[in-house]
Amino acid sequence: MSFDSETAERKMQFLFALRSKGVTDARVLGAMEKIDRGPFIRGLFAERAYQDMPLPIACGQTISQPSVVGLMTQALKITARDKVLEVGTGSGYQAAILSQLARRVYTVDRHKRLVREASEIFRALDLTNITALTADGSFGLPDQAPFDRIIVTAAAEDPPGPLLAQLKIGGIMVVPVGQSDAVQSLIRVTRHETGFDYDELRPVRFVPLLEGLGRDEAQR
Repeated sequence: MSFDSETAERKMQFLFALRSKGVTDARVLGAMEKIDRGPFIRGLFAERAYQDMPLPIACGQTISQPSVVGLMTQALKITARDKVLEVGTGSGYQAAILSQLARRVYTVDRHKRLVREASEIFRALDLTNITALTADGSFGLPDQAPFDRIIVTAAAEDPPGPLLAQLKIGGIMVVPVGQSDAVQSLIRVTRHETGFDYDELRPVRFVPLLEGLGRDEAQR
């Protein structure tokens, strides 16, 4: 099998795995077909980039399994006009997917190293509609609020108040909620004129959402 046909086969299996887990939105599948997960995974685990599994990355964080990325993205119902906030840049993979669907993506992480490495990949892929910043994501990004969509890629005990406040009327936030590593639910929050609706989507497991900035391992 040639390299090209092997790559095509692997991509086809990747998309089939996404569909089989419930990722059916054509725009989301198109974005995930276009953005190669490979560049976002370095070192020992690079060969597993096309498997539907979470993998460790720097700073004690993880890159979510592709089906969860797809399901969270699908739950946001992003339109081409939307301004999106992502809390928890991690590898940058989720932000890259969002960049294919939204007008503008702001992504924040408490670890400078992760923001720097993700930004390098965004530049290499010419993803010009992403702004990556080192910040305490639990407070959102007040300077750029309000947002049409907010996605949180770390688990909070409750949907964070500052993030709810930065969501536009009619906006949607997707956030994992749970008080332990073992029991978490993916929640979709929709803001209305009179309050918020909460939909429980599925069980998940994410690293906890922590306040404050992380120690910058690369600057020790």
